[in-house]
Parts: sequence; C-alpha cells; structure tokens
Amino acid sequence: MTTKPRLLTGDTPTGKLHLGHWVGSLENRVHLQDEYDCFFILANMHAFTTRMDKPEEIRQHTIDIAIDYLSAGIDPQKSTIFIQSEVPAISELCFFFSMLLPYPRVMRNPTIKDEIRDKQLGDNYPFGFLLYAVGQVADILAFRPQVVPVGEDQIPHLEMTREVARRFNHLYCDISSHLADEEHLAAGGLFPIISPMIGRVKRLIGTGGPNEQGQLLKMSKSLNNAILLSDDPDTVRKKVMGMYTDPQRLKPTDKGRVENNPLWVYHEAFNPDKAWVSEAENRYRNGEIGDVECKKRLVDVLVALIEPMRQKRLLLEKDMDYVRSVLQEGNQRANAIANETLELAKTAMRQVF
Repeated sequence: MTTKPRLLTGDTPTGKLHLGHWVGSLENRVHLQDEYDCFFILANMHAFTTRMDKPEEIRQHTIDIAIDYLSAGIDPQKSTIFIQSEVPAISELCFFFSMLLPYPRVMRNPTIKDEIRDKQLGDNYPFGFLLYAVGQVADILAFRPQVVPVGEDQIPHLEMTREVARRFNHLYCDISSHLADEEHLAAGGLFPIISPMIGRVKRLIGTGGPNEQGQLLKMSKSLNNAILLSDDPDTVRKKVMGMYTDPQRLKPTDKGRVENNPLWVYHEAFNPDKAWVSEAENRYRNGEIGDVECKKRLVDVLVALIEPMRQKRLLLEKDMDYVRSVLQEGNQRANAIANETLELAKTAMRQVF
C-alpha cells in the first residue's frame, strides 16, 4: 500500500515504441515513478479493434512494449505493468460506463474521426472500434487515478473520461452536478475527475515528407516515418540521413527554413546542447551550414539516447522468464485495484446482492 497519488497510462500494442512515444508520454512516466503510484496498461484488447485477424501479432507486440517499458527505465519495483485482457473488471466497468455516454457523443470524439480517416476505414469497422473509446474510459477509471500522462491526440478520450466520472458521481453518489471537479472525492464521489499530463512535445512529426494536403504527419510505424527506441545506430543513421528537411534548399549555401522542418524539430526536442541548436538554426537560416552536418550531429544525439535502451532490451530478450514474471506480478496488483473499484461501483449502483 502507498499514500502516493495514483497515475495511470499505457499503450495499445501496435509494435515497438518510437521517439514520439518517448517525448509524448514515456519520458514523463520514467521521471514520475518516485512521485506517483504508477500503473501502466498494455491495452491488447484495443488492438483487436482494427487487427482482429492478427492475434499472434498482437500478442508479440504486447510483449515488445513491455520490454520497451523496462528498457526505457520503468522499474517494476516502483511501477505496475499489466495486460488489459488479464483484468476482467475493466470489461465489466466498460459495460456500465457505456450506458453513461450517448452514441452521438462517442461519434463526436475527434480522435475516433481521425482514426477512421487515417486508417482509411470508411464504414468498414467493427462496433468494437467505437466501443474502444468507452473502453479507454474504463481502463482509466478502474484505477481511480489522479493523473494520466498522454499524448495530445488522446485528450478527447480523457475528456470523455471526465464526463463519465462526473455523471457516475452525480447519478450514483449523489454529487451535485454544480460541484467543482476537485471537490468530488471529498463530497463522497467514487471517481476522481482526472487531470491530463501532456509531454513536452505534444505531437512529434515523422521523418518523412508531407501528405497530399501539404501536412507533415506525426511519427507512426504504419507510415514508415518512425525512429524506434530499439533501432541500432546504423538504422538511426540511415533514417536521419534520409530525413525530409526543406525542399526549397538545394545546396548548403541556400537559406533554409527552420520552422516545421523535422531536422530542427528533432534537434529542439532531443539535443541537450541548446546553445549549439540556437546558433546552428541561425546559420541554417543564413545558408552558412548544410543539412548533412546538422543531420550527423542529430545522429549522435539520438544514438546517445537510444543505444542504452537498446542494449538493455537485448539483455531482456534473453531473459523472458523475468519479463513474464514482471507481467504476472503486475496483473495481480492491477486486479486487486480494479476489483476493488468494481465492487465500489456496484455498491454505489445498488447492484451488490
């Protein structure tokens, strides 16, 4: 037992984690382990919403992310890593919470619309694809956290979570709908009205060029524009040297554009030598420094960040018994909390017989 405030976040297993995950949320998670009682969910059930025909792939990706967590610095002595499908109370809570969200409200979620568009699903998606938005609400509220570190694209899901918590507390805990969010628990509400925590880089763009509309796309494995936390130095070098920069800059003496240029977005996000970055950006604007020199510097920066994680991953991949034991212990801890929440929720709903 701990008196530290609780934190909940996680990932849907779609493959190994990349730099966008690091600056968007994972970096925060590592740094907050001493301050919060951390729970990290591997949301394997959500992966079935678009890949129900690839169960073995989902299983492997779940393990891959668990190893990424441990490699990046998540300490199982301080934090709980668990698998969504191993905590049945989450699914039961999802059913109850689905009654508190009107269908049109779910469809107004911009993240749902973006996913349908980006994955070109059209009308060809299962009902479970829409249900996963409610499932994320259950993932969070099952652990009654105070803080949820997420990427910017997940904010709409968190707002739905806040709405469900308010409505549950109002309907079943007699909390006034006019009460301030921070007063719900003290007044007898079951669920806290959670606060999101955004990473220092809200949306990391990928290494590739723009889409047909001229927009630079966020980093994504499916778009083949990602640098993974498990990439070896040669792979990092190839990806950085092939990175999209300023298409108007044809030679090193041409003046270059820094804004929305992935090369400089990455330097600003990852290069600890801020003085060099500031000076080099000015030189780049004036045509005094070339892309190749700046990319080589970025390679060194990213390899210094990623290589310790990769080396730790190589060791973990040889000790899968340890990885499985971390997940098994995490599942036990997660079930204890989620089962308690379910019992409290059913009591509030007068459904304990």
